[in-house]
Amino acid sequence: ASDRILTAVNVGASSLSFAGSSFIVLCYLLFKELRKFSFKLVFYLALSDMLCSFFSIIGDIVHIFFCVASFLWTTTIAFTLHRTVVKHKTDVEDLEAMFHLYVWGTSLVMTVMRSFGNDHRFGTWCLSQTGLTGKAIHFVTFYLPLWGAILYNGFTYWQVIRMLNNATRMASGMSGQAYVSDTRDNMRALNRWGYYPLILIGSWAFGTINRIHDFFEPNNKIFWLSLLDIGTASLMGLFNSIAYGLNSSVRRAICERLDKFPERLNRWLPNFKYKSSQESELSVF
Repeated sequence: ASDRILTAVNVGASSLSFAGSSFIVLCYLLFKELRKFSFKLVFYLALSDMLCSFFSIIGDIVHIFFCVASFLWTTTIAFTLHRTVVKHKTDVEDLEAMFHLYVWGTSLVMTVMRSFGNDHRFGTWCLSQTGLTGKAIHFVTFYLPLWGAILYNGFTYWQVIRMLNNATRMASGMSGQAYVSDTRDNMRALNRWGYYPLILIGSWAFGTINRIHDFFEPNNKIFWLSLLDIGTASLMGLFNSIAYGLNSSVRRAICERLDKFPERLNRWLPNFKYKSSQESELSVF
């Protein structure tokens, strides 16, 4: 009975993530104005989430590959932001090939390594672990890179926000009101990024605790912990699509299309509000 409940939670939550990430992928493919390099990274993130959710629903080991790719793409977004804002570099587009090699290559290595020590029987969420060796490999090949990504993202966003805070304070002492306004617009766009590492933390904190508990107490499964583990991890794609994807640029593109619909149809469509003022290029993340 408990396995059926966990399976249902996984399928339900993964379906929501699949829908959310598919929406972002569709927006990128349909709206040419979104095809800037920065949002292209969000597209790759959403694509990874979409495929991770799909293979999780059907119960295939391939979902591990795309799950690792998903949190690695968030590090490329953080890196791009840091290199652009803090380092003042304009060569990030030249690094796209390196990003692909880093994300897909690392995901492949981690997935292949994780297959060692498993009995290859797919359970409600992940491959069943056999013995301490399999559990240790599982932790080293997934949770260590995951928390490394969380720490990197957190430190990177902290540096970017700190720098823009300093720029805002400097601008406040200057007479250039337009510069002050632009800097504050950047800060508003970036303040929410400080919460982005919390998406990974919220998605995988219970999973990490569950893995540690299972390592030391393999014969004492905690159902509610497994439930939270599977539920939050399966929702990562939905969280990412809302945080990274549903930004002002996407809402503006949707609104411009909706405005072309007859007024009587618009009454039944969602009201995607967006600010008409010019926004910072940085806000596309």
